[in-house]
Amino acid sequence: MSTFRPHPDRLLPADPAARTVARELYQSVAELPIISPHGHVAPSLLLDDQPFGDPAELLITPDHYVTRVLHSGAGIGHSEVGRARNGAASPAEPREIWRSLAANWHRFHGTPVRYWMEHELAELFDVEVELSAATADEVYDQISGRLADDDFRPRALLTRFKIDVLATTDDPADDLAAHAALAADDSVTGRVLPTWRADRFMDPSSDRWLPALDDLEAAQPGSDCRTYSGLLEALRQSRQRFIAHGGTATDSGVPDAGSTPLEHGEAERIHAAGLRGEVTAAEATAYRHNLLYRHAEMSVEDGLVMQLHPGVIRNHDRTAFADFGADVGSDFPDVTSFTRPLTPLLNDFGSHPNLHLVLFTVDETTFSREIGPLAGYYPAVYVGVPWWFIDTPAAILRFRDAVTDSAGYYKGSGFIDDTRAFLSIPARHDMARRCDAHHLAQRVVTHQITEDAAAQVIKDLVTTIPTATFKL
Repeated sequence: MSTFRPHPDRLLPADPAARTVARELYQSVAELPIISPHGHVAPSLLLDDQPFGDPAELLITPDHYVTRVLHSGAGIGHSEVGRARNGAASPAEPREIWRSLAANWHRFHGTPVRYWMEHELAELFDVEVELSAATADEVYDQISGRLADDDFRPRALLTRFKIDVLATTDDPADDLAAHAALAADDSVTGRVLPTWRADRFMDPSSDRWLPALDDLEAAQPGSDCRTYSGLLEALRQSRQRFIAHGGTATDSGVPDAGSTPLEHGEAERIHAAGLRGEVTAAEATAYRHNLLYRHAEMSVEDGLVMQLHPGVIRNHDRTAFADFGADVGSDFPDVTSFTRPLTPLLNDFGSHPNLHLVLFTVDETTFSREIGPLAGYYPAVYVGVPWWFIDTPAAILRFRDAVTDSAGYYKGSGFIDDTRAFLSIPARHDMARRCDAHHLAQRVVTHQITEDAAAQVIKDLVTTIPTATFKL
């Protein structure tokens, strides 16, 4: 039975001179607190502070990064990894789910998933044997034993992980009661902040749109979302609620970055058509582009940071979506553009001091072609780090090279973990710090930046840059 511990110099350069510099840079930030300004951990996890479930429920079933590899490589069905089908609980036993992961662990070689999970197993659960079919039960039992300890409850881990800021993702109709309770509880370390995400309100042809209007009216008595004007006012009011609860940012996950505004009367007409169920696809797209522009307009008014995540084809496997719902791993990157679609928005707001527009992509070609140059000109534009399909060590290094020439280091977002998997947050941030140390060390040894400057940059990437970009 082979033992395993992650190498202390993992992800650092192979060249000895660069590795020495990178090691010093990494060690200077390795223990600094974590700022996580964009993620999807539910605030109720920390509010309830209940023990985590079994290893499969915690590390496999909800994590589409993991389940998509099992599905694609081994043909393991979604119900076999614990997903409920049409509301019916999965018959799969947690230990069997874990055994499936262990038996297929070789399929994760080279993926960031394996890197993160090995970090978690070793650093969090003190697992010292390599995961395999032969060690599956031993590792399962060791994790289960640790999860029963009070030290492994969510709030204890929030402290252990040194998380200073943890942003969640929340609907405009959310009452934010969990955030209020966490803010009032002195035993909660760090700040847990809501992020305003109004995707449900963007598309009047979607079956989510009318329920979203109803939910917002119920959350804010006196609101009237039956008109376009009323919806805009209700959205403005909800943003103020988020600000009152400590929120500093919004987020938009839309198919494309179109931002052409509509005349008020035309927007009212399309809104009314949506209420009748008579809106066309073209009208729905125009309405969505207009609302993205209005979100920027609102950010200029209230100062909330605006994050934009376009370019994902969601729920591509329609059968799986019908049976198991969203987030089963069948979302895929699409070709994405920013410069032309954002022209109306940036022409009007790109130099406004109140607007911070953070652009994320899953299309790497846009880093050097569009996002970097846009951030290198417009004061309002910031570069979002690699996200989702490209949040990997290799892609982070490519990203640094792609955007630094045109945008430098100080027009970025800082690292974004973008995760629902609470236990993976330290592993993801550690990976980013190692990759940045690698990148900066290469620039030091090629005499493009001094070692002192690199030391300042890597510290700022972890501290002042995300703090300033997200107005924390």
